[in-house]
Amino acid sequence: MPAIITNKFRLNNAEQFSESFSESANNVYYLGIGRPQAFGTLTRADSRTDYEGTDSNPITPGDTVVREFYTYDDLIAAKRVQSTDTSFVIPRRNWTSGTVYDIYRHDYGEYQTGSTTTRVTSNSGATTLFDATFYVLTSARNVYKCLDNNGGATSTDEPTGTSTSVITTSDDYQWKYMYTLSAAQQANFLSTDFMAVTTNANAATDQSNVIAAAIDGAIDVIKIKSAGSGSLVNTTFTNIDIHGDGTGGKCSVTVSGGSVTAVTVTTRGTGYTFGTVSNAQIVTAGATSLSGAELDVIIGPKGGHGANAQEELGGFFVMLNTSLEGTESANTGDFSAVNDFRKIALLRDPTKSASAVTSNTARLTKAIKIAASPTPGTFTVDEEINQATTGAVGKVVEWDSTNNILYYIQTRHNDAGVDSNGDLTAFAGANVITGQGSSATGTPDTSESGTVNNVSFTSGYSEPEIDHDSGDVLYVENRTPIQRATDQTENIKLVIEF
Repeated sequence: MPAIITNKFRLNNAEQFSESFSESANNVYYLGIGRPQAFGTLTRADSRTDYEGTDSNPITPGDTVVREFYTYDDLIAAKRVQSTDTSFVIPRRNWTSGTVYDIYRHDYGEYQTGSTTTRVTSNSGATTLFDATFYVLTSARNVYKCLDNNGGATSTDEPTGTSTSVITTSDDYQWKYMYTLSAAQQANFLSTDFMAVTTNANAATDQSNVIAAAIDGAIDVIKIKSAGSGSLVNTTFTNIDIHGDGTGGKCSVTVSGGSVTAVTVTTRGTGYTFGTVSNAQIVTAGATSLSGAELDVIIGPKGGHGANAQEELGGFFVMLNTSLEGTESANTGDFSAVNDFRKIALLRDPTKSASAVTSNTARLTKAIKIAASPTPGTFTVDEEINQATTGAVGKVVEWDSTNNILYYIQTRHNDAGVDSNGDLTAFAGANVITGQGSSATGTPDTSESGTVNNVSFTSGYSEPEIDHDSGDVLYVENRTPIQRATDQTENIKLVIEF
């Protein structure tokens, strides 16, 4: 049974996802970073191996149950994503001189009249509206919809202005102004590939004017599908009615050399969901021998052009914008600035001791407070650490020599979290810890049960501020290493398509 998932369904899903970030929703989202150690082939306790690619070419994560567990293993920190960190976006298409832009059509992908094999396609070959290149972003950060491309000519005159009327440029392109990207949208939701699409809820004054001026079912463009042929008539016939289910639409038709050469909408009308201008109408107007002329009346979106930019331009993408600023000074210690990361993950509703986590940032590493005496050595990032007495194994994420705090992770692989018996054993007690690369040693300070540098310890040990494997992992991305620094900000823009 042939069926489709409609674009309206995709929009609905995007809207539901976006709304789940609001204060009134019950969901809480965090963007996590992790994987401080290099990608490679890792050996598991059962002697099997997991291949994860290389730092220059990491693999695509598997969509499996085990991958959700693996994701938490090496996460090092997470930052909450608020509703203000999200926006609907659409693919970015910069206006470029010399480009032939597609026009807006209501029927891309439909079978053409009289054909069971040929579908209506755009100039670029797209068979769906939202794959067509029918809108642009200009240098003034205005977004315009292309209504007519002058018969497939190249665009050489960049559209300007915020008029609510159709804008005709010197190259005879017709454009409809949609909205202007605000300064905040440019800073937070404009990337190389995507740009914010303004919704009616946050419309600026210019777009509010466009919305108010939109006319449901108005006709702006009529295209010539077949010019027809006839006697050598050279006349423009005016006041021809646009038939259909709307009212008031009129156009003029120019016949030159016995065929239709131009059609201009003179009165837009209202209420059209289909429209026709037939060869017989042109004959009645005076082109008495004309035959075979076919005109396509282009139907606007519900509400009219400009009524709903998100729906009209295909805003079923949601961008999450998160900035990681140094060590996140308000919560020093949550984000390591001395190590790199290779993984990004989106977490929904993680918990700590079965309670919801709502803090702005959260540390996901484990930590040990090392005693000042005997003087500890200098542990190095990414090295294996062992506790001979317990058999515990881990990987160093950061060594804070000022506060004698050792941050580490334990993964489900040999020499990274699993001991010689195949168990993931916890570090415990006042038992010496040794760095296998640096040969540094340190003794856990089991007398420490307080807060040091915003890390809460119990008998010298601290668990992550989010329980591993809690909530849901909605997104995982492996990537090449990103080195962090205290004076550096990483801006992560995650785009999800529905």
